[in-house]
Amino acid sequence: MRVVITAATVGEWMPAFADINELYTGKSNRFKVQFYQSGVGILASAVALTRLALEDKPDLIIQIGIAGSFDTSIPLGNVVVVKEELLGDTGVEENGLWKDLFDLKLEKSSYHPYEKRKLPNPWLKQYNLLGLAEKSSITVNQISTGENRIGQLKKKYAPDLESMEGASLHYIGREMAIPFIQIRAVSNYVGERDKSKWMIKESIVNLNQTLLKYVELLYAMK
Repeated sequence: MRVVITAATVGEWMPAFADINELYTGKSNRFKVQFYQSGVGILASAVALTRLALEDKPDLIIQIGIAGSFDTSIPLGNVVVVKEELLGDTGVEENGLWKDLFDLKLEKSSYHPYEKRKLPNPWLKQYNLLGLAEKSSITVNQISTGENRIGQLKKKYAPDLESMEGASLHYIGREMAIPFIQIRAVSNYVGERDKSKWMIKESIVNLNQTLLKYVELLYAMK
């Protein structure tokens, strides 16, 4: 089994890279793990993950990273799994209303790889090995900060999380029939710009500890 662990930045997976059992990164053909940096944002991650899919042909892509949460009931530092992705800022704002690709009739809401505007993970039941809480997420190129914009997104999509790369993984995985799972740690609440209130370091620690447990379990099952 060829497993690729990917994140926007090296720092998001470096702790696991440093501590992972060398058995999993060696020359074994039975179970092989590699690490891959995709770059930040939809564009960079889409190109990187497409290249990865075509050249390396992985059996499973694990995308990890930190994320902002719209839901303040989720404690900072918590690690969750993304059940579905939506594009959060591809469209136009008109008269105070947000219209996405589907509202503009530029894309059909259930035309592959979409399902009712969403990009759900069809392999989640199979690969949520740790039973992590399943959350809905939107992917944006511009981090949401204004109250009006945040209100628009919450009203239209009711998302739990926000990131800048998740939809790339879900789109490519669904389009190319490559199993994937997206694991995120909540580092901050969407709209909070006082970074002294963020928990980036703690979230990355929790994320990587969870990732190592996940890989151990995945190996045991193969």
